[in-house]
Amino acid sequence: MAIKRWLSAFAPAPVGVNRREKLYGAVGALVGLFCTEWVGRHALGSANPWFIAPMGASAVLLFAAPASPLAQPWSILAGNLVSALIGVFCAQMIPVPGVAAAVAVALAIGAMFSLRCLHPPSGAVALTAVLGGPSVASLGYGFALWPVGLNSLILLCIAVAFNGALKRNYPRRHADPAPGHHTRDAVPSARLGFSRADLDDALSQRGELLDISKEDLEDIVLAAELRASVRRFGDVSCADIMSRDVVTVQEQDPLDYAIRLFDKHRLQALPVLDPAGRYAGMLAQGDVLARKSRLVTATVDGVPTFDLRVADCMRSEVPFATPGLPVIELARPMSDSLHCVPVLDASRTLQGLITQSDLVAALYQMAVSASSQAAAGTDPGKRVA
Repeated sequence: MAIKRWLSAFAPAPVGVNRREKLYGAVGALVGLFCTEWVGRHALGSANPWFIAPMGASAVLLFAAPASPLAQPWSILAGNLVSALIGVFCAQMIPVPGVAAAVAVALAIGAMFSLRCLHPPSGAVALTAVLGGPSVASLGYGFALWPVGLNSLILLCIAVAFNGALKRNYPRRHADPAPGHHTRDAVPSARLGFSRADLDDALSQRGELLDISKEDLEDIVLAAELRASVRRFGDVSCADIMSRDVVTVQEQDPLDYAIRLFDKHRLQALPVLDPAGRYAGMLAQGDVLARKSRLVTATVDGVPTFDLRVADCMRSEVPFATPGLPVIELARPMSDSLHCVPVLDASRTLQGLITQSDLVAALYQMAVSASSQAAAGTDPGKRVA
């Protein structure tokens, strides 16, 4: 039984990639390597070699796994250059090729770890510098600039263009953290439950390199938690908890009129409608007060402050929800940054508004319901009729 379990570790693991991504990876490598070879041949045709085999391994990462930390620009450029220099040094200093090759790869790994540019194909670059033959040896340290540096730069440029055209997130950019209050407190969503500190502790205990960034791993864990929450509470939608009798303003309403509505209804934000009655944006009380305070005695482009309109202060790019969206999906963004979320249908007609108070009340009722059902021995993921 123990031998069977040990042998099962050699079985191939499933690859969680759809067919489209597999096709993109193959086509990207084809385009990238063809263009790199063509440019290298015309730029360094007199040099031999002008194209090196490790670029094939780099292409696998850049086009088939662009989200990997090992495929980022710093990794391929610095990793290949440093490994080439180390390989040339070992080839010149150690007369035995086999020993020189082993030492070169070992030193290259150590250097890449120190410089945070680990790139697996760079190990092959170091090996090529030692075992590439007279044509490589004749280039000396110039081998690091061409073909290695030139090949790496061309392949990287093609990868940036190719992945960008496909709307892939490359080079890997992570979402900005939720805006806080410029205090030492963590954002509300990080004060209870899973946090970055938990992830750091788990990774430090594991102690081995994972081919995924901490940010991506955190996103995956949070997405899994959200899916579990939706499975448990997904029958509660935005339409169930939203306010339907919503106070609104028009784009061309005077700003002073909106201020009176803020005071009368004790609101922090007002949805803005266009002349056709469709949703146009959101007017926040904080934005209005900040604008008015700057313009107490001044004018804007010759327009007196009392002539300011709602359209002058509203924000048109505001996240929104749909009536059928599970309300649990709003918990994290609304706890960190959003004070209210408009609910729109397919034609961008305002259906309602969800505030933080609405969400807190809904989550409270869901928690009470789950506790009651758990005490009664029923499934908390199902409503009690």
